[in-house]
Amino acid sequence: MKKGDVLSTAQLAGICAAKQTSQLIPLCHPVALSKVDVTLTLVEETHEVGVNGYAKCTGQTGVEMEALTAVAVAALTVYDMCKAVSREIRITDIRLTSKTGGTRGDYHE
Repeated sequence: MKKGDVLSTAQLAGICAAKQTSQLIPLCHPVALSKVDVTLTLVEETHEVGVNGYAKCTGQTGVEMEALTAVAVAALTVYDMCKAVSREIRITDIRLTSKTGGTRGDYHE
């Protein structure tokens, strides 16, 4: 790509975004994250990029907003870096797939 390594750049953008979630989303309080991971998988046959985000903290609050923000910003970064190649790029199906702990207990899709 003209702008550089798309997957590595998107991964970095997602990690940085997770750390800035409280500044991006109103009423979302700052969380001391102990781990953030973003993985991007290129499926060449279908020209798709899968994005998964993971966030963890030691506190008693949930970090699903941080993980979802990481995924959204990583996907937006892929879009930005690839839009010159195709105008048919779509970002779809951003959702929470798993969460452990918290007052409402575990969730697994």
